[in-house]
Amino acid sequence: MKIPLGELLPENQAGKSNIKKFLPENSYIISVGDRTTEKLIDFDLIPSLQIIDGQEKREKREPPKLEHAIELTVDNPAAEITSKSISMIKKAFTLQSPVRIFVNGEEDLLVLPVCVHAPENAVVLYGQPNQGLVIVRITPEIRNKVQELLDLME
Repeated sequence: MKIPLGELLPENQAGKSNIKKFLPENSYIISVGDRTTEKLIDFDLIPSLQIIDGQEKREKREPPKLEHAIELTVDNPAAEITSKSISMIKKAFTLQSPVRIFVNGEEDLLVLPVCVHAPENAVVLYGQPNQGLVIVRITPEIRNKVQELLDLME
């Protein structure tokens, strides 16, 4: 995931007003990663789906605080995308938001199945280590591009 799937906002430009420019009204916001999720919650941009693993750059950390979320847990080892994780993501899209999936293992690659299965009005945000915040508006083109990446990984 060295190449961002969407718009890369450098860290020093990833403030609330800049992020909001990329969020169409009534968009379904999805965050992948603890720091990204925490940043959005701090900006009062509560993601409808949050995928976290309690780590940042391989260091344990406190999960972002959030009340009233449906919490799900799934095992997903580092550098993998398990079928259980994909099923959990699909299930999360059917539940009343906000939904938080806590991953035992690593959540980084789950950006890919999220982009394939997200609703039409979705925007996915995730961190690009040491670079900034990636914002991906879900389009048929993005779905196809990501599905091709997933097919290569099988």
